[in-house]
Amino acid sequence: MTSLDKPTEDTQDTEADNARTVTEAALFEAFGGVRGMVETVLPGLLFVTIFTLNSDLHMSAIAALAVSLVLVVVRLAMKDTVKHAFSGVFGVAFGVVFAMMTDNAKNFYLPGMLYTLGLALAYIVTSLAGVPLIGLILGPVFKENLSWRTRNPGRKKAYTKASYAWGFILLAKSAILFPLYWWADTEQLGWVLVTLKIPPFLLAVWLTWVFLAKAPAPIDVFAEMEAAEQAEKEQKAREKAEREARGEDAQDPAPGGRHRSG
Repeated sequence: MTSLDKPTEDTQDTEADNARTVTEAALFEAFGGVRGMVETVLPGLLFVTIFTLNSDLHMSAIAALAVSLVLVVVRLAMKDTVKHAFSGVFGVAFGVVFAMMTDNAKNFYLPGMLYTLGLALAYIVTSLAGVPLIGLILGPVFKENLSWRTRNPGRKKAYTKASYAWGFILLAKSAILFPLYWWADTEQLGWVLVTLKIPPFLLAVWLTWVFLAKAPAPIDVFAEMEAAEQAEKEQKAREKAEREARGEDAQDPAPGGRHRSG
């Protein structure tokens, strides 16, 4: 190994570390991190806990919806992003409506189960169509938008693998929950559902991180647009300076060019 090899290896290691760090940060932002997981689990956990203790559908539903609203208020008070908390509120609200309308506590979980199944199919179908859903989600986070589709085939391949992983993991989760919806009681279904909230999610996020950490770096299209705008401004400034210089030369009389009157 020559003295020139080591810096190259160090540079490559640094770039790899940076890519992993950026990927971790993007996944954390896109999926909400630990706080997002808590906001996802807490309403359902509260619902099944109260229902297990007293079998009171109304109290369980109201408590779940109330804690979802509190989470949104806390986000707003801290001036933080509320997309994960709001999605939780809508999910809980649909569950409450379904359960109240049918007077069946099991139906509190049905909208979320249908959403999970639909999302699983969306991941798989978009991957088959060549526009993997995880790429559509993470592209703006990485500031690459849709550049990975035509300009970064290695990254498109990673997004496709990740989308398939999400799709099949969520399908497996649905394959467990839907039979329980028909055969198990509300408490059994609720506790299994709460148990399956986090582990499949973490597995899918980890696989996404593995695939993207090995993929080529994202193309920062925002930086490219800024560079193009800057280059255009500089070009216009040069053209303006050239025009002004030519105008001054045309106005300046050439030596000996002035005629004397006789």
